[in-house]
Amino acid sequence: MRTVDRRWRLQFTPSDSVIIHLRSGLLRAVLFALMWWVLTDGAVDSWQVGAPVVLSATLASVVLLPPSSCSLTGVVRFVPFFLWRSLCGGVDVARRALHPRLPISPGLFHHRWRLPPGLPRVFMANTVSLLPGTLSAGVDKEYLHIHVLDQTGNFASELPLIEARVAELFGLNLVTDELGGG
Repeated sequence: MRTVDRRWRLQFTPSDSVIIHLRSGLLRAVLFALMWWVLTDGAVDSWQVGAPVVLSATLASVVLLPPSSCSLTGVVRFVPFFLWRSLCGGVDVARRALHPRLPISPGLFHHRWRLPPGLPRVFMANTVSLLPGTLSAGVDKEYLHIHVLDQTGNFASELPLIEARVAELFGLNLVTDELGGG
């Protein structure tokens, strides 16, 4: 019998897939029901509308965002990293706004993906926007396109770090890349 690293391929056997979707759907249904209960201040008569809304939201969320695994260790390591990079990004933007003579050299940088397609890439693209002076400008099959305010900065050295943190968050191994980004 052949062993397959399912986290990397995000492919499951049919029985695993059903169990994972049911578990994810149940968790999401509970969260949506809790949100409905909070929004309606626990009004019992609101469940005539709430039950169909919760079921519809659960089905839509499972179809639009299939279940994926997260590493608890990855989450614990990512949160402080996220907070620190957010703070640095905010300070840099404030510094640029208060000092208009700060040298700015805008450009577009292309970073070759090492993450598998799907949620990990979307998550990384959104996280990259936290780097000082960067904004995810587009994604395609091979590259993340990033608009930078200052091409002379060290943003390129931070991208592999972010990608590694996102991979750790989702419990994935990165694809080795001989070509690099740029």
